[in-house]
Formats: sequence, C-alpha cells, structure tokens
Amino acid sequence: MTSRGARRGIRLAALRVPLVAKLVGANLLVVGLFTGIWLVVGGPINAFVIVAITAVVSMHLALTLVALRPIRDLEAVATRVWDGDYGVRVERSAVADREVLRVGSMFNILLDGLAADRAKMRVLAAEVIAAEDRERSALARELHDSVAQHLAAVLLQLSAAARDSTDPLVAERLHEARDSAEYALNEARALSHALHPGVLDDLGLEAALRKLARDSSYGNGVDIDVDYAARPERLPRDVEGVLYRVAQEAVRNATTHASPRRIRMSVQQASEEATLSVHDDGVGFDLADADARRAGMGLTSMRERVDLLDGHLDIHTAKGSGTTISATVPLDAASRPISF
Repeated sequence: MTSRGARRGIRLAALRVPLVAKLVGANLLVVGLFTGIWLVVGGPINAFVIVAITAVVSMHLALTLVALRPIRDLEAVATRVWDGDYGVRVERSAVADREVLRVGSMFNILLDGLAADRAKMRVLAAEVIAAEDRERSALARELHDSVAQHLAAVLLQLSAAARDSTDPLVAERLHEARDSAEYALNEARALSHALHPGVLDDLGLEAALRKLARDSSYGNGVDIDVDYAARPERLPRDVEGVLYRVAQEAVRNATTHASPRRIRMSVQQASEEATLSVHDDGVGFDLADADARRAGMGLTSMRERVDLLDGHLDIHTAKGSGTTISATVPLDAASRPISF
C-alpha cells in the first residue's frame, strides 16, 4: 500500500470511530485550542485553571452522553432485533429531540409490521405442516388398511398355492413369489409407520419412541435406548407429534450419516415444558455447513416444527465428537397455534 493510501486509510478509520468519541474528541480539541491561546497570551496556569478545565471537560462529556442516550437506545433495540428478539420496542425518551423521537416511532412501526408479517408466516407455515401431516396420516392409513391387507391376502394365496402344487418347478416359483410378497408387505407396513405412526395416536409418545428405537436398530448393530421420565399422563397431542418428528429425524440422520454405536433418546418434563434429547456417539458433522446447505438432514424441518409451538431447538455437534439434539416446547395450550 502506498503512503497516500495509508494516510487515506487512517483518515477513514478516524471517521469510523463511535459518535461519542468524535464529540468528546471535538470538545477536547476546543478545550486544547483555548488552553493554547491562553498560554500564548501569557495567562497563568495554576490549580484553579486546571480545575476549571477539568470541570468543563467533564461537563461536556456528561452532556454528550445524555444527548446521545436516545441514539444508544435505538442501537440497543436494533441489536436485540438482530439477535431475534422481535418483541422489543423503542421506549419514548425524555431527553430525545423531535427528530430522534420520530425515528424511534418509525422504527416501532416497522417492528410492528415485521411482527405482523411473522405472525402471518407462522400461520401459513402451520397450515402447510398441518396439511402435510394430514396427508401423511391419510396415506399411512391407506397403506396399512388397503395395500398391506391386499398384500397379506396375496401372501396367503401364494403360500396355499405353493403348498398344494405338485409340480416342483411351479412350487419353487410360487415360493419365490410368496417371498417377494412378504417383502413388499413388510415394506408397506414400515412405510406406513414412517409416514404416520399409529402407535403415537393410540398409546402415546413413550410407546412410539420405544417402537422407533426397535425399528431403527433392527439389523444395523446400533444400540438405541429410551429414557422416558415424563409424567404418567400423556402430553398434549401436538407436543407429542412435534417431539416424535424431531426424534424420528434425529435417529434417521444418526443411523444414516453418523455411524454411531449407541443412540440415547430421553424425555424430561418440567411443570411448564417438555424436553426431548437425542444423543449419538457418531462422527458428528459441521453444523454451519449443514445450515448453509439447508437440505438433506432435516434440521430446517425440525426447527420449523418446534418454533411453531414457541419452543426452541439446540444442536451441539462437532466432527468426531457425536451429536446432541434437544427440543424443548411449552405445555401451555394457549401458546400452541396448531394441532398435529
């Protein structure tokens, strides 16, 4: 960088300092200028002059901080909004001038509009997810009550035909067809449960999680445990639905991508909320990279479902250190906008 460019960079850096520093620096410059003039004209420097200069500088600094308080309040509100607190508003300041008050009022109007838009988006997202769950439930019932039943009938007919056949070649082919029908029947039942587990509706979250653990550990050598410490009475249906979907997605991700030896699902219930945690000892993953891709691992779907119940989802993971996914949702019915 040339010397001219370096000087320009220094000037720009000086202009970018906070407004408080600029005003204090300007005040100090004025005080220094008057002090220099005082010395040039031969004015005496004694304790009284030093005290007076200190008092003037302190008074200027105090007035500057008071004058800039409304602007700092605006900055604090903007920071909280950036961090996700959309309920914060700019409070009316007793020391703000008319222009700053106008800026604060416009900022509040924008935040109100943002809150209204977010509420509409939440309603729309809730309707989309609820419609998806209804379609999944209907498809699961169709698979279980129609397709699976017909496949079971075909399986019985093929078994009877193979048993009654006197031609060894025909009997062999019938056995092969029976095995194919049995495989298709098992796949239809597994798909029906994956789309919408009937055990969740009939027996509740604990039974659904234990069945999920049995089905997910079958044939892959993964040890999956369930620790259910919630109260004996069932959780609200929408809470059970969201927690089950989070557990289902987390277990699927772990068994598919993480190569774990053990997965542990636990449910804890406090007076006003329920928490599901799924921990695996697999290879972990790069959370920032997964969020950037926003596809393939279902993290976005987890967050959206939990957020619709005013809950929060925490993910702790790193490559080589396993993954823990925790979903916490409130049990207050008034805070739940949808039903799953």
